[in-house]
Amino acid sequence: MKSIALYARVSSEHQAQQATIDSQICALRERATADGHQVTPSDLYVDNGYSGTTLIRPALERLRDRVAEGTLDILYVSSPDRLARRYAYQVVLLEEFAAHGVEVVFLQAPTDRSPEDALVLQVQGMLAEYERAKIVERCRRGRMHKARQGSVNALGTAPFGYRYVRRTETEAARYEIVPPEAEVVRRVFEALVHEHKSMREIARRLTAEHVPTRRGSSRWDAVTLFDMLHNPAYMGRAAYGKSEMVERGPQPLRPHRGCPAVPRASKVRRDKPVEQWAFIPVPPIVSEELFTAAKAQLERNRHQCRRGRRGYLLQGLLVCALCGYAVQGATGGKKSKSGHQNSYYRCDGTNASQFGGKRVCTNSPIRADALDEHVWASVRGVLEDPERVLEEWWVQIPFCMAVGPGRTLPT
Repeated sequence: MKSIALYARVSSEHQAQQATIDSQICALRERATADGHQVTPSDLYVDNGYSGTTLIRPALERLRDRVAEGTLDILYVSSPDRLARRYAYQVVLLEEFAAHGVEVVFLQAPTDRSPEDALVLQVQGMLAEYERAKIVERCRRGRMHKARQGSVNALGTAPFGYRYVRRTETEAARYEIVPPEAEVVRRVFEALVHEHKSMREIARRLTAEHVPTRRGSSRWDAVTLFDMLHNPAYMGRAAYGKSEMVERGPQPLRPHRGCPAVPRASKVRRDKPVEQWAFIPVPPIVSEELFTAAKAQLERNRHQCRRGRRGYLLQGLLVCALCGYAVQGATGGKKSKSGHQNSYYRCDGTNASQFGGKRVCTNSPIRADALDEHVWASVRGVLEDPERVLEEWWVQIPFCMAVGPGRTLPT
Protein backbone atom coordinates (compact mmCIF):
# COMPACT_ATOMS: atom_id res chain seq x y z
CA MET A 1 0.00 0.00 0.00
CA LYS A 2 1.38 3.36 -1.02
CA SER A 3 1.82 6.19 1.50
CA ILE A 4 0.15 9.47 0.63
CA ALA A 5 -0.03 13.08 1.86
CA LEU A 6 -2.42 15.97 1.29
CA TYR A 7 -1.16 19.56 1.24
CA ALA A 8 -3.46 22.62 1.44
CA ARG A 9 -2.76 26.32 1.93
CA VAL A 10 -4.53 29.69 2.07
CA SER A 11 -2.69 32.99 1.90
CA SER A 12 -4.42 35.19 4.49
CA GLU A 13 -5.86 35.03 7.99
CA HIS A 14 -9.19 36.17 6.53
CA GLN A 15 -9.34 33.14 4.26
CA ALA A 16 -8.35 30.88 7.14
CA GLN A 17 -11.12 32.30 9.33
CA GLN A 18 -13.66 31.80 6.52
CA ALA A 19 -12.70 28.11 6.42
CA THR A 20 -11.96 28.27 2.69
CA ILE A 21 -9.19 25.76 3.29
CA ASP A 22 -11.82 23.17 4.27
CA SER A 23 -12.99 23.03 0.66
CA GLN A 24 -9.45 22.20 -0.47
CA ILE A 25 -9.07 19.43 2.12
CA CYS A 26 -12.47 17.99 1.21
CA ALA A 27 -11.62 17.86 -2.50
CA LEU A 28 -8.22 16.31 -1.77
CA ARG A 29 -9.78 13.67 0.50
CA GLU A 30 -12.34 12.74 -2.17
CA ARG A 31 -9.66 12.37 -4.84
CA ALA A 32 -7.39 10.28 -2.62
CA THR A 33 -10.32 8.06 -1.58
CA ALA A 34 -11.39 7.63 -5.20
CA ASP A 35 -7.85 6.48 -6.02
CA GLY A 36 -8.18 3.77 -3.37
CA HIS A 37 -6.15 5.37 -0.56
CA GLN A 38 -7.02 5.76 3.10
CA VAL A 39 -6.37 9.24 4.55
CA THR A 40 -5.26 9.51 8.18
CA PRO A 41 -4.84 12.74 10.22
CA SER A 42 -1.06 12.39 9.98
CA ASP A 43 -1.34 12.64 6.18
CA LEU A 44 -2.72 16.19 6.31
CA TYR A 45 -0.30 19.10 5.92
CA VAL A 46 -2.10 22.43 6.23
CA ASP A 47 -0.65 25.97 6.22
CA ASN A 48 -3.37 28.35 7.43
CA GLY A 49 -2.71 31.96 6.51
CA TYR A 50 0.82 31.50 5.11
CA SER A 51 1.95 33.23 1.93
CA GLY A 52 2.88 31.12 -1.08
CA THR A 53 5.73 33.50 -1.95
CA THR A 54 7.99 31.89 0.66
CA LEU A 55 9.17 28.34 1.29
CA ILE A 56 9.39 28.85 5.06
CA ARG A 57 6.04 27.34 6.08
CA PRO A 58 5.59 24.93 9.02
CA ALA A 59 3.49 22.32 7.24
CA LEU A 60 5.58 22.50 4.07
CA GLU A 61 8.75 22.05 6.13
CA ARG A 62 7.34 18.91 7.75
CA LEU A 63 6.22 17.62 4.37
CA ARG A 64 9.68 18.12 2.86
CA ASP A 65 11.25 16.38 5.83
CA ARG A 66 9.00 13.39 5.21
CA VAL A 67 9.91 13.40 1.53
CA ALA A 68 13.60 13.49 2.42
CA GLU A 69 13.11 10.48 4.70
CA GLY A 70 11.75 8.50 1.75
CA THR A 71 8.44 7.61 3.42
CA LEU A 72 6.09 9.24 0.89
CA ASP A 73 4.88 7.95 -2.48
CA ILE A 74 2.05 10.26 -3.60
CA LEU A 75 1.33 13.93 -2.80
CA TYR A 76 -2.07 15.48 -3.53
CA VAL A 77 -2.29 19.26 -4.02
CA SER A 78 -5.22 21.34 -5.25
CA SER A 79 -3.22 23.37 -7.79
CA PRO A 80 0.39 24.47 -8.38
CA ASP A 81 -0.19 27.92 -6.86
CA ARG A 82 -1.20 26.25 -3.56
CA LEU A 83 2.23 24.65 -3.50
CA ALA A 84 4.02 27.94 -4.27
CA ARG A 85 3.14 31.30 -5.78
CA ARG A 86 6.48 31.76 -7.49
CA TYR A 87 7.28 29.64 -10.50
CA ALA A 88 10.90 29.18 -9.44
CA TYR A 89 9.75 27.77 -6.09
CA GLN A 90 7.37 25.40 -7.86
CA VAL A 91 10.26 24.05 -9.94
CA VAL A 92 12.46 23.62 -6.85
CA LEU A 93 9.77 21.68 -4.98
CA LEU A 94 8.71 19.52 -7.89
CA GLU A 95 12.32 18.58 -8.68
CA GLU A 96 12.94 17.82 -5.02
CA PHE A 97 9.88 15.59 -4.83
CA ALA A 98 10.75 13.83 -8.10
CA ALA A 99 14.31 13.16 -6.90
CA HIS A 100 12.87 11.18 -3.97
CA GLY A 101 10.36 9.29 -6.11
CA VAL A 102 7.26 11.19 -5.00
CA GLU A 103 4.42 11.50 -7.49
CA VAL A 104 2.64 14.89 -7.28
CA VAL A 105 -1.03 14.92 -8.26
CA PHE A 106 -2.65 18.31 -8.95
CA LEU A 107 -6.44 18.39 -8.96
CA GLN A 108 -6.60 21.47 -11.19
CA ALA A 109 -3.70 20.85 -13.57
CA PRO A 110 -2.71 18.31 -16.23
CA THR A 111 -2.00 14.90 -14.74
CA ASP A 112 -0.22 13.22 -17.65
CA ARG A 113 3.55 13.11 -17.89
CA SER A 114 3.82 14.12 -21.56
CA PRO A 115 6.13 17.01 -22.56
CA GLU A 116 3.11 19.01 -23.68
CA ASP A 117 1.44 18.77 -20.26
CA ALA A 118 4.71 19.73 -18.55
CA LEU A 119 4.90 22.79 -20.80
CA VAL A 120 1.31 23.77 -19.96
CA LEU A 121 2.08 23.50 -16.25
CA GLN A 122 5.16 25.70 -16.61
CA VAL A 123 3.26 28.33 -18.60
CA GLN A 124 0.43 28.37 -16.05
CA GLY A 125 2.91 28.97 -13.24
CA MET A 126 4.68 31.82 -15.03
CA LEU A 127 1.43 33.49 -16.09
CA ALA A 128 0.00 33.27 -12.55
CA GLU A 129 3.11 34.91 -11.08
CA TYR A 130 3.14 37.58 -13.81
CA GLU A 131 -0.55 38.39 -13.42
CA ARG A 132 -0.22 38.66 -9.64
CA ALA A 133 2.66 41.12 -9.98
CA LYS A 134 0.74 43.20 -12.54
CA ILE A 135 -2.36 43.41 -10.36
CA VAL A 136 -0.34 44.57 -7.37
CA GLU A 137 1.47 47.20 -9.43
CA ARG A 138 -1.73 48.52 -11.05
CA CYS A 139 -3.43 48.89 -7.69
CA ARG A 140 -0.40 50.67 -6.24
CA ARG A 141 -0.10 53.13 -9.15
CA GLY A 142 -3.84 53.80 -9.21
CA ARG A 143 -4.03 54.60 -5.49
CA MET A 144 -0.92 56.76 -5.65
CA HIS A 145 -2.39 58.72 -8.58
CA LYS A 146 -5.58 59.37 -6.60
CA ALA A 147 -3.58 60.42 -3.54
CA ARG A 148 -1.53 62.95 -5.53
CA GLN A 149 -4.77 64.40 -6.84
CA GLY A 150 -5.94 64.90 -3.24
CA SER A 151 -8.55 62.15 -3.21
CA VAL A 152 -9.36 60.73 0.24
CA ASN A 153 -10.60 57.60 -1.51
CA ALA A 154 -6.97 56.44 -1.77
CA LEU A 155 -6.76 56.14 2.04
CA GLY A 156 -9.68 53.78 2.57
CA THR A 157 -9.78 54.18 6.37
CA ALA A 158 -9.61 57.00 8.91
CA PRO A 159 -7.56 57.27 12.13
CA PHE A 160 -8.98 57.86 15.60
CA GLY A 161 -10.78 61.21 15.67
CA TYR A 162 -12.17 60.91 12.14
CA ARG A 163 -14.90 59.02 10.34
CA TYR A 164 -14.30 57.79 6.80
CA VAL A 165 -17.28 58.62 4.57
CA ARG A 166 -17.37 56.57 1.39
CA ARG A 167 -17.87 58.19 -1.95
CA THR A 168 -21.30 58.35 -3.56
CA GLU A 169 -22.54 59.10 -7.05
CA THR A 170 -22.60 62.82 -6.25
CA GLU A 171 -19.87 63.27 -3.61
CA ALA A 172 -16.27 62.15 -3.24
CA ALA A 173 -14.95 60.27 -0.22
CA ARG A 174 -14.03 62.46 2.75
CA TYR A 175 -12.99 62.58 6.40
CA GLU A 176 -15.47 63.80 9.00
CA ILE A 177 -14.37 64.82 12.50
CA VAL A 178 -15.88 62.81 15.37
CA PRO A 179 -16.16 65.44 18.19
CA PRO A 180 -15.72 63.11 21.23
CA GLU A 181 -12.69 61.41 19.68
CA ALA A 182 -11.26 64.71 18.45
CA GLU A 183 -11.36 66.05 22.01
CA VAL A 184 -9.30 63.06 23.17
CA VAL A 185 -6.75 63.74 20.43
CA ARG A 186 -6.40 67.38 21.55
CA ARG A 187 -5.96 66.26 25.17
CA VAL A 188 -3.13 63.93 24.18
CA PHE A 189 -1.27 66.64 22.28
CA GLU A 190 -1.75 69.23 25.03
CA ALA A 191 -0.71 66.80 27.78
CA LEU A 192 2.55 66.14 25.95
CA VAL A 193 3.37 69.72 24.95
CA HIS A 194 2.01 71.81 27.82
CA GLU A 195 2.12 69.36 30.75
CA HIS A 196 5.24 67.45 29.59
CA LYS A 197 3.64 64.10 30.36
CA SER A 198 5.18 60.87 29.10
CA MET A 199 3.35 58.43 26.83
CA ARG A 200 2.82 55.98 29.66
CA GLU A 201 1.43 58.68 31.94
CA ILE A 202 -1.04 59.83 29.30
CA ALA A 203 -2.06 56.23 28.60
CA ARG A 204 -2.62 55.58 32.33
CA ARG A 205 -4.74 58.72 32.61
CA LEU A 206 -7.00 57.78 29.69
CA THR A 207 -7.30 54.22 30.98
CA ALA A 208 -8.21 55.40 34.48
CA GLU A 209 -10.91 57.67 33.03
CA HIS A 210 -12.29 54.74 30.96
CA VAL A 211 -12.00 56.70 27.72
CA PRO A 212 -12.97 54.27 24.94
CA THR A 213 -10.59 53.57 22.07
CA ARG A 214 -11.67 53.17 18.46
CA ARG A 215 -12.37 49.49 19.10
CA GLY A 216 -14.30 50.17 22.29
CA SER A 217 -11.59 49.12 24.74
CA SER A 218 -10.85 51.23 27.81
CA ARG A 219 -7.13 50.34 27.91
CA TRP A 220 -4.73 52.66 26.12
CA ASP A 221 -1.21 51.78 25.05
CA ALA A 222 1.78 54.09 24.77
CA VAL A 223 2.52 52.79 21.27
CA THR A 224 -0.95 53.84 20.10
CA LEU A 225 -0.40 57.37 21.43
CA PHE A 226 3.05 57.51 19.85
CA ASP A 227 1.57 56.70 16.42
CA MET A 228 -1.16 59.29 16.99
CA LEU A 229 1.35 62.04 17.74
CA HIS A 230 3.23 61.26 14.52
CA ASN A 231 0.18 61.19 12.24
CA PRO A 232 0.11 64.40 10.10
CA ALA A 233 -3.59 63.91 9.40
CA TYR A 234 -4.38 65.63 12.72
CA MET A 235 -2.92 68.89 11.43
CA GLY A 236 -4.91 68.61 8.19
CA ARG A 237 -2.48 66.68 5.94
CA ALA A 238 -3.27 62.97 5.73
CA ALA A 239 -0.35 61.02 4.29
CA TYR A 240 -0.51 58.18 1.79
CA GLY A 241 2.41 55.90 0.96
CA LYS A 242 4.11 56.18 4.36
CA SER A 243 5.35 52.59 4.16
CA GLU A 244 6.06 49.80 1.73
CA MET A 245 6.23 46.01 1.80
CA VAL A 246 9.71 44.51 1.53
CA GLU A 247 11.16 41.03 1.86
CA ARG A 248 11.51 39.84 5.42
CA GLY A 249 15.04 40.01 6.78
CA PRO A 250 16.74 37.77 9.35
CA GLN A 251 14.42 36.29 11.94
CA PRO A 252 14.54 37.71 15.50
CA LEU A 253 16.08 35.65 18.27
CA ARG A 254 12.63 34.95 19.68
CA PRO A 255 9.12 35.52 18.26
CA HIS A 256 6.88 38.24 19.63
CA ARG A 257 4.32 37.20 22.23
CA GLY A 258 1.30 35.62 20.55
CA CYS A 259 3.07 35.33 17.17
CA PRO A 260 4.08 32.03 15.54
CA ALA A 261 7.73 31.02 15.49
CA VAL A 262 7.57 30.98 11.68
CA PRO A 263 6.11 34.26 10.31
CA ARG A 264 3.06 33.83 8.14
CA ALA A 265 3.92 36.65 5.71
CA SER A 266 7.01 36.65 3.54
CA LYS A 267 7.16 40.47 3.58
CA VAL A 268 7.18 43.13 6.28
CA ARG A 269 6.21 46.77 6.32
CA ARG A 270 8.99 49.37 6.21
CA ASP A 271 8.67 53.15 6.61
CA LYS A 272 9.42 55.31 3.58
CA PRO A 273 11.09 58.73 3.63
CA VAL A 274 8.78 61.69 4.18
CA GLU A 275 9.79 63.06 0.77
CA GLN A 276 7.99 60.12 -0.89
CA TRP A 277 4.69 60.64 0.93
CA ALA A 278 1.62 62.00 -0.85
CA PHE A 279 -0.35 64.44 1.32
CA ILE A 280 -4.13 64.79 1.12
CA PRO A 281 -5.93 67.77 2.69
CA VAL A 282 -8.40 66.80 5.47
CA PRO A 283 -10.12 68.76 8.28
CA PRO A 284 -7.50 69.52 10.99
CA ILE A 285 -8.03 68.65 14.64
CA VAL A 286 -4.93 70.39 16.07
CA SER A 287 -2.95 73.34 14.77
CA GLU A 288 0.25 72.87 12.81
CA GLU A 289 2.16 74.69 15.56
CA LEU A 290 0.92 72.24 18.22
CA PHE A 291 1.74 69.24 16.02
CA THR A 292 5.29 70.54 15.39
CA ALA A 293 5.77 71.23 19.11
CA ALA A 294 4.67 67.67 19.91
CA LYS A 295 7.25 66.21 17.55
CA ALA A 296 9.95 68.37 19.12
CA GLN A 297 8.92 67.28 22.61
CA LEU A 298 9.02 63.62 21.58
CA GLU A 299 12.54 64.09 20.26
CA ARG A 300 13.64 65.68 23.55
CA ASN A 301 12.09 62.83 25.50
CA ARG A 302 13.93 60.33 23.33
CA HIS A 303 17.31 61.94 23.97
CA GLN A 304 16.68 62.19 27.71
CA CYS A 305 15.60 58.56 27.85
CA ARG A 306 18.74 57.49 25.99
CA ARG A 307 21.02 59.39 28.36
CA GLY A 308 19.41 57.80 31.41
CA ARG A 309 19.29 54.28 30.00
CA ARG A 310 21.58 51.65 31.50
CA GLY A 311 23.03 48.76 29.58
CA TYR A 312 21.73 45.25 30.26
CA LEU A 313 23.53 42.24 28.81
CA LEU A 314 20.38 40.17 28.29
CA GLN A 315 18.02 42.97 27.27
CA GLY A 316 15.57 41.64 24.66
CA LEU A 317 16.67 38.02 25.10
CA LEU A 318 14.74 36.93 28.19
CA VAL A 319 11.17 35.66 28.38
CA CYS A 320 9.20 34.99 31.56
CA ALA A 321 8.70 31.27 32.17
CA LEU A 322 5.34 31.84 33.89
CA CYS A 323 3.43 34.16 31.56
CA GLY A 324 5.56 34.43 28.42
CA TYR A 325 5.92 38.22 28.50
CA ALA A 326 9.28 39.85 27.80
CA VAL A 327 11.68 40.50 30.68
CA GLN A 328 13.09 44.03 30.79
CA GLY A 329 15.91 45.65 32.73
CA ALA A 330 14.92 48.02 35.53
CA THR A 331 16.35 49.65 38.64
CA GLY A 332 14.81 49.30 42.08
CA GLY A 333 15.30 49.13 45.80
CA LYS A 334 16.87 51.69 48.11
CA LYS A 335 19.94 53.62 47.12
CA SER A 336 23.15 53.05 48.99
CA LYS A 337 25.10 55.83 50.68
CA SER A 338 27.15 56.23 47.52
CA GLY A 339 23.97 56.66 45.47
CA HIS A 340 24.19 53.23 43.83
CA GLN A 341 20.94 51.44 43.03
CA ASN A 342 20.65 47.78 42.12
CA SER A 343 19.52 46.67 38.67
CA TYR A 344 17.01 43.90 38.08
CA TYR A 345 15.38 41.93 35.29
CA ARG A 346 11.63 42.24 35.69
CA CYS A 347 8.77 40.62 33.80
CA ASP A 348 6.48 43.03 31.97
CA GLY A 349 3.51 41.07 33.28
CA THR A 350 4.24 42.36 36.78
CA ASN A 351 3.74 45.97 35.67
CA ALA A 352 0.17 46.57 36.83
CA SER A 353 -0.09 49.94 35.05
CA GLN A 354 0.03 48.18 31.69
CA PHE A 355 -2.91 45.92 32.50
CA GLY A 356 -5.52 48.22 33.97
CA GLY A 357 -4.05 48.28 37.47
CA LYS A 358 -3.80 44.49 37.92
CA ARG A 359 -0.62 42.52 37.32
CA VAL A 360 -0.90 39.32 35.32
CA CYS A 361 2.29 37.65 36.56
CA THR A 362 3.65 36.80 40.00
CA ASN A 363 7.26 36.16 39.01
CA SER A 364 9.85 37.92 41.14
CA PRO A 365 12.59 40.21 39.78
CA ILE A 366 16.12 38.81 39.39
CA ARG A 367 19.29 40.70 40.21
CA ALA A 368 20.81 41.74 36.88
CA ASP A 369 24.45 41.47 38.00
CA ALA A 370 24.00 37.88 39.25
CA LEU A 371 22.20 36.68 36.12
CA ASP A 372 24.58 38.50 33.77
CA GLU A 373 27.57 36.96 35.54
CA HIS A 374 26.07 33.47 35.31
CA VAL A 375 25.30 33.77 31.59
CA TRP A 376 28.64 35.37 30.76
CA ALA A 377 30.46 32.57 32.62
CA SER A 378 28.63 30.02 30.47
CA VAL A 379 29.56 31.90 27.29
CA ARG A 380 33.18 32.09 28.34
CA GLY A 381 33.17 28.38 29.05
CA VAL A 382 32.20 27.74 25.44
CA LEU A 383 34.68 30.21 23.96
CA GLU A 384 37.57 28.86 26.03
CA ASP A 385 36.98 25.29 24.83
CA PRO A 386 38.34 25.07 21.23
CA GLU A 387 36.93 21.60 20.62
CA ARG A 388 33.43 22.66 21.65
CA VAL A 389 33.63 25.81 19.50
CA LEU A 390 34.72 23.71 16.51
CA GLU A 391 31.89 21.25 17.13
CA GLU A 392 29.30 24.04 17.26
CA TRP A 393 30.83 25.58 14.11
CA TRP A 394 30.43 22.40 12.05
CA VAL A 395 26.92 21.87 13.33
CA GLN A 396 25.78 25.36 12.36
CA ILE A 397 27.40 25.64 8.91
CA PRO A 398 25.39 22.86 7.20
CA PHE A 399 22.20 24.04 8.90
CA CYS A 400 22.66 27.56 7.52
CA MET A 401 23.56 26.36 4.03
CA ALA A 402 20.65 23.94 3.77
CA VAL A 403 17.12 25.11 3.14
CA GLY A 404 15.96 23.28 6.25
CA PRO A 405 16.29 20.08 8.24
CA GLY A 406 16.26 16.88 6.26
CA ARG A 407 17.87 18.34 3.12
CA THR A 408 21.04 17.15 1.41
CA LEU A 409 23.89 18.57 3.50
CA PRO A 410 27.42 19.28 2.32
CA THR A 411 30.08 16.81 3.41
